[in-house]
Amino acid sequence: MGWIDFPIFALLTTIFFIGGTLFACLKKKISQAKKYSDIYILLGILTQAIFIGILWIILNRPPLRTAGETRLWYSFFLSLIIYFTYKRWNYLIVLIVGNLMVLGVVLFNYLHPENYDKTLMPALLSYWFVPHVIVYIIGYAFLGLSAIIALIGLFQIYFSVCKYIILEMADNLAYFGYSCVTLGLVFGALWAKEVWGNYWTWDPKETWALLTWMSYLIYIHLRKHKLNNTKTVLWTLFLAFVVLLVAWFGINYLPSAQNSVHVYSN
Repeated sequence: MGWIDFPIFALLTTIFFIGGTLFACLKKKISQAKKYSDIYILLGILTQAIFIGILWIILNRPPLRTAGETRLWYSFFLSLIIYFTYKRWNYLIVLIVGNLMVLGVVLFNYLHPENYDKTLMPALLSYWFVPHVIVYIIGYAFLGLSAIIALIGLFQIYFSVCKYIILEMADNLAYFGYSCVTLGLVFGALWAKEVWGNYWTWDPKETWALLTWMSYLIYIHLRKHKLNNTKTVLWTLFLAFVVLLVAWFGINYLPSAQNSVHVYSN
């Protein structure tokens, strides 16, 4: 088993998440819907975890080297965070839009299958490899959901629909994500010092990672000083995620980054 069997796991994940989301929408009409929703969503999360575990065993290395492998972890962590956020705030629209985002990542991986490759370049054999990448992906998952909430809030503002308290959710997710990204920067610097002898080299990936960190620092600064303009705050949070996406995938297409050690293998 491996990437060749990913369509089976992708189909199961899709069925479980769609089923879980539909039951969540029907919880007021069907007495057992809430329980079924939890079961289906947890099965979807478990399905992703099983596939990651199988791939790890087959490759005999952490499946964190390629873009597709990082997307596997991203959809897994994102679905976990969405589920617990929904359970904490009981905000159905977050579950619906969030699960659509998860399924979008799963679909993208289905449309872009990868080849087997067990090799790791020497620099990736460091013990910093797994914690550095994992903590970043967890941070990106938190920040991805915060961007979804920002879009929901902006929709509510521009279309004058019923407004909910969303800034508390956005703050909690953004702060957790920012903490993870900060740890990722620190782990990366320590890793670089060990392998290349310098903590920082202004590699394009490093530069955009720093820009991402600073973008979310602007959001935190605005929130700390209690900016009353909710629209500005939410736009800042969403645009910070755009910078994050450039740092994660966009640099692969920048001419200056073609020789970067951070460009994902395909």
